[in-house]
Amino acid sequence: MDLSIFMSYVFWKNLGISIAILLVFLILRKIFSKYVFNLLIKLSDKTPTDALTHLFRSFEKPIQWMFIIVGIYVAASFFPHFDETNKLFLVLIRVSYIILISWGLYNMSSDSSTFFTKMRNRYNLDIDDILIPFLSKALRVIIVVISISVVAEEFGYNVSGFVAGLGLGGVAIAFAAKDALSHLLGGFVIITEKPFRIGDWILTPDVEGTIEEITFRSTKIRTFSQAIVTVPNAMIANGPITNWSKMGKRQINFNLRVSQETPKEKLELVVKEIEQLVSKHTGVHPETIFVKFDAFKENGYDIFLYFFTNTTVWAEFLKVKEDINFGIMEILEREGVSIALQSRKVYVDNELIQNEPKSIDE
Repeated sequence: MDLSIFMSYVFWKNLGISIAILLVFLILRKIFSKYVFNLLIKLSDKTPTDALTHLFRSFEKPIQWMFIIVGIYVAASFFPHFDETNKLFLVLIRVSYIILISWGLYNMSSDSSTFFTKMRNRYNLDIDDILIPFLSKALRVIIVVISISVVAEEFGYNVSGFVAGLGLGGVAIAFAAKDALSHLLGGFVIITEKPFRIGDWILTPDVEGTIEEITFRSTKIRTFSQAIVTVPNAMIANGPITNWSKMGKRQINFNLRVSQETPKEKLELVVKEIEQLVSKHTGVHPETIFVKFDAFKENGYDIFLYFFTNTTVWAEFLKVKEDINFGIMEILEREGVSIALQSRKVYVDNELIQNEPKSIDE
């Protein structure tokens, strides 16, 4: 047989085997995705926890790609005119494995917040709700950093030397990243001092609302108009923070002015009934309640009200305040007592010539 014909035969034979091997692994990948993986999921669903299910789902895509990588590696040994022992080829194969494993671990870490929450609840660990998202994000960053380091080592880079070299330019890097570092440190201050938690209602010099999320760099606050405001952690940590959710009770304090034509007996009765109204309201804190005839004014008598609500939730607080106001209106109507209006009286030679209500604008 002619040598050229034989070489051509060998070439096409090896190429066919190589392609066939790759097709076999693609078929195995399809079988795994459609049958084996679904079987594993059904079996894991019967376990007491969902950890195994989450593990399988996290590595579903990486394992599918693993079939392709293994298929390429095996097929390369038959591919014509290709050296499967080539150093760069072997490095690329190893790097592919590293990336696939890192991919699966990264997917697993996405649910680490749930894991940390369960561990805290099961073992009564002192882990704040703010700290859990930080731990989850830190775990993902660690996985990415380690993966990049291992990949760099595979390509021959001296990671230790690179890290040591950063020390030489550390001052310049720190100066360039000073804002990012200040926000990161602000995040750690928020975690350690715990001025607020996720879900708390806070007031800062810049924004007021409910805490929705805390990241390494910033804190997301939902205002009462339902807008999301993202505030850098450094700004929050360095300014005064009022945490309304930390209040055990919320104050109501105002003066009620009744007409100066109100008789003493009626005034005493109104004060007593308003005090009973406030004391019997289930939304009012019973310890500190003051309803007193406070002062004489030009156009009436001031009744001073000072008490606290049991709730600190804004909507519930307003509801209690509204109930009290309606109750006071009923008492005044029942007793025939009117609210004092601002008025103006003009006398000429000791004779009254005008007595008319004065509008608020005047």
